[in-house]
Amino acid sequence: MERPCVRTRREAGERTRTTLAEADLVDESYQIVVDDGNIYLPVTDADAAEREGFDVVYRDVPAHDTQRTPADLLGFDPSYERLGDVAIVDETDPGRAERIADAILGSDLPVRAVLDRASKVKGDHRVRDWTVLAAEDRDGRPPTELVHREYGFEYVLDLSTVYFSPRLATERHRVTERATAGERAVDMFAGVGPFVVPMAARDATVVGVDLNPSAVEYLRENARRNGVEKRVTAINGDVREVATDHVGGADRIVMNLPHSADDFLDAAVTLAGDDCTLHYYDIQHEDDPFGPGERAVREAAAAEGYDIEVLTRHVVRSYAPHELNVCLDVRLSR
Repeated sequence: MERPCVRTRREAGERTRTTLAEADLVDESYQIVVDDGNIYLPVTDADAAEREGFDVVYRDVPAHDTQRTPADLLGFDPSYERLGDVAIVDETDPGRAERIADAILGSDLPVRAVLDRASKVKGDHRVRDWTVLAAEDRDGRPPTELVHREYGFEYVLDLSTVYFSPRLATERHRVTERATAGERAVDMFAGVGPFVVPMAARDATVVGVDLNPSAVEYLRENARRNGVEKRVTAINGDVREVATDHVGGADRIVMNLPHSADDFLDAAVTLAGDDCTLHYYDIQHEDDPFGPGERAVREAAAAEGYDIEVLTRHVVRSYAPHELNVCLDVRLSR
């Protein structure tokens, strides 16, 4: 069957496979193929692999015939998403949802629970309701708790109490790879730490703030889990109030709250040091995806005497019809 594959020289195969596995891009359903000195590694997301700089081609690769899939049990290919050892579906028909859940657990996938989205993301804590369709009690953890692996880091989280999107893994990696040793960074909406932990691993000192107490507890746990707790300060609170305790302390600020980040720009400017890089996330119409955010950043920063240089205008992903999720990397300097 023709599938997207990363093509690399055979001698670089294991290094490439490890990098793809850390990004959770390896498609375990298909076999790796060696042909004419090249190795072809099947991947789950061709676009994400290309964004990582890999050479992606399409070719026939054999399926692993030893793995029993949900499609084998159902007779059709169901739509689901895997996060750690949890599978997530989005079904409106309860009977169909239960059949899919039973098939997922009955397959050879390493899944211990199947959840159905029961609401949209809501409230200040940005969480949603879930329906547990099926679960196996393997280790006493609630069915909504999981361990997600991303670019070599592990994050434990509970989907019922925190917000987390695996689809932003490539974007998080793009930003955190820019952090440098000795830098002072602030993540204004830190969640369970997917920006905080990698920056701390690069020897930055990082303050992570979140309004959700559950997210902050998981942030602390994830800092310990990844061995960076000495460089991480986790604070539960409204960052607009927290900012007054950290005036001028940041060399780098992450503002990943795209629907309302502009409401927090005054706090960001309060946090910024004399030379600070701001990663500002926004969602805007495709006709002018960067203009509103750039004008808002310039207005807030200029009011406090900063010069502004836009380093990068970056489209993260398509968010909705005619709407884009974008990031502005902006340098503020006095």
